[in-house]
Amino acid sequence: MKFLLLSYTPAETWEAGDADAPSQAALDAFAVYQQFEAELRESGEFVMSEGLGHPAVSSTVRKTDAGVVATDGPFAELKEVLASFAIIEVSSLERARDIVARMVDVLGEPMEIRPIMGDDFA
Repeated sequence: MKFLLLSYTPAETWEAGDADAPSQAALDAFAVYQQFEAELRESGEFVMSEGLGHPAVSSTVRKTDAGVVATDGPFAELKEVLASFAIIEVSSLERARDIVARMVDVLGEPMEIRPIMGDDFA
């Protein structure tokens, strides 16, 4: 089964961060995450992972009475913003939860697990 893992970060943390000079704590957490990702690659459970651009440079497209409209920014103002995603392919939801628990322990931010609907979705 494939699962989409959504990683969130507090909006104020993102705003306070400086992309040119990440904190040492952020660098340390990312180094541990990279080791964990290497384990998932080795086990064959890793599919892909990507960080996302800042919500301020996103767009939302919706259908309104006036037609389809694109607006700058995310769909809604949130206290937490979607920061990255990963896709894993594992044997069960329980395995996905085990993996995400380790990620949350390292990164300290909440994550969401979503099944990807495919032939093996039940």
